[in-house]
Amino acid sequence: MPLGTLDRSPPPFFKQGTSALTKLVLFSSISLALMFTDQHYNIVQPARWVLSLIVYPVQWLALRPQVVWDQVDEAFIGKQEALSEVEQARAQVLSQAVRTSQLEQLSLENKYLRELLVLRDRMGTTGIAAEVLYEASDPFTRKMILDKGASSGVQASSPVMDELGILGQVTRVHPMVSEITLITDREHSIPVLNTRTGARGVAFGESGGAPLLELRYMATNADIEVGDVLTTSGVDGVYPPGIPVAKVVKVERRADSVFARILCESSARVQGARHVMVLAPVMSTLPDFKDLPPQLSPVHKGGRR
Repeated sequence: MPLGTLDRSPPPFFKQGTSALTKLVLFSSISLALMFTDQHYNIVQPARWVLSLIVYPVQWLALRPQVVWDQVDEAFIGKQEALSEVEQARAQVLSQAVRTSQLEQLSLENKYLRELLVLRDRMGTTGIAAEVLYEASDPFTRKMILDKGASSGVQASSPVMDELGILGQVTRVHPMVSEITLITDREHSIPVLNTRTGARGVAFGESGGAPLLELRYMATNADIEVGDVLTTSGVDGVYPPGIPVAKVVKVERRADSVFARILCESSARVQGARHVMVLAPVMSTLPDFKDLPPQLSPVHKGGRR
């Protein structure tokens, strides 16, 4: 083929058409014209409405992940806040329950102390208020330790009572604390008086497992019944007379024995006592014979010993 017959024009693929600068000037002019006319005549607003309607589903779908995340996050935060509020409410309820129980305990202690003071004033004796620290750990004895000792004026053999009756007797005194033996201890005995019949007897601590007393040496035909109240007789010179000691709960009359088996329940709180009153022994409150006038003394001129 002769070279003169070759087509030297560029193929359509490489044809550039209008230059880029021309396009830039053209479209810039169109944009400026549209902005000018829209600013003054608002002619593009319908197109914006149409475009917003077309684009809205795309925007809605694009925002769904963020909305779902916000809802999930808000749900978790709300759950955590609810759990926190529940814990705070529970702690507040527990705190109020503790305060209520403490208030009830204080009210109960105040009631016991008032009753104890009334009983002491009714007897007309002096006493020292004390608190039970703990019960002795010896399983074969029934003893308690008080927070008052010789430095507070506690004496050995002093009777100890609560607001309900006789609790025991001081058997050991230390400078700061003292030990009392309960009336239910098997080594303890106390003279008592039956308030219904006026009969006297002696109650001993029961050696069994229950904290009871046994009224011994009472004949099988003695006039004593379940429910009889026993008080201190005052003949021992230790316990003031008339203080409740126990109540009869069981009477056994056996044909093979001359004595009845009589079990009594202590009037005082031998288990769980908290506040007590230590009284002065009766003998310590009696006047000294040396201080009496000669005509009243049991030993005087012309008198007998």
